Amino acid sequence: AISAMCLNSRLADELESHMLEMTGVSKIYRTDLIETHALRDFSLKVGDGEFVAVTGPSGSGKTTFMNVAGLLEVFDTGTYRLDGEDVNRLSDEARSRLRNEKIGFIFQSFNLIPDLDIFDNVDVPLRYRRLSRKDREQRIKSALDVVGLSSRMHHMPSQLSGGQQQRAAIARALAGDPRFLLADEPTGNVDSLMARQVMDLLEQINEMGTTIIMVTHDPELARRAHRNVHIVDGQISDFRLYEPRDQEPLTGLGVAPVAATMSQA
Repeated sequence: AISAMCLNSRLADELESHMLEMTGVSKIYRTDLIETHALRDFSLKVGDGEFVAVTGPSGSGKTTFMNVAGLLEVFDTGTYRLDGEDVNRLSDEARSRLRNEKIGFIFQSFNLIPDLDIFDNVDVPLRYRRLSRKDREQRIKSALDVVGLSSRMHHMPSQLSGGQQQRAAIARALAGDPRFLLADEPTGNVDSLMARQVMDLLEQINEMGTTIIMVTHDPELARRAHRNVHIVDGQISDFRLYEPRDQEPLTGLGVAPVAATMSQA
């Protein structure tokens, strides 16, 4: 009976859809005198539609993990499959195409272009996809509506509050219809009230089916994810599984209440 249970567990794991699957990944930064092991035999699976918080002290390897996961850096050993695709086998051009089509990035510093209005900021990554003007415009307006910034689409970044700029950055990530969002300290440059509202928005985006991995130093925010992965010295030191969040049933896009609340900020 025990053997049958173990077999069923293995089969269930094999059948489970993983958005991200790293096995034995190592990343070493080398200079003439020093080798720094940023990731050591790093293995992690993130299920399709999961929301994972990544925590750990400064210098633990969180940023390197995010860069490797986002196809911004290559790794030295191990394997990495993104949405079922073996990253190791891809050319630079194919990696860039996969990154642009499937991954959305949200940064602590917003990374908005100061000389472009919010509409054009959201448009920038879409232009690399060679989408039609009509398709891009529809995506931009939909994404800005989701984050509650439709009325400010022609404002410049300097005319927005920190919280509004972060929501614009989230819209930029959403407009590409990513399967997978990487959020690096997305609440690091906003006050506590706006941090909770940004998290409300991320949770509802996740409920719409988007996989999210978020780096954070805030334990309160980490608890709002499905589970917490703690990294120390380039290795996972702890998995902490949280109870599913209590959510009201979503209707339509399911974000109007949050957007309406945040439109006042």
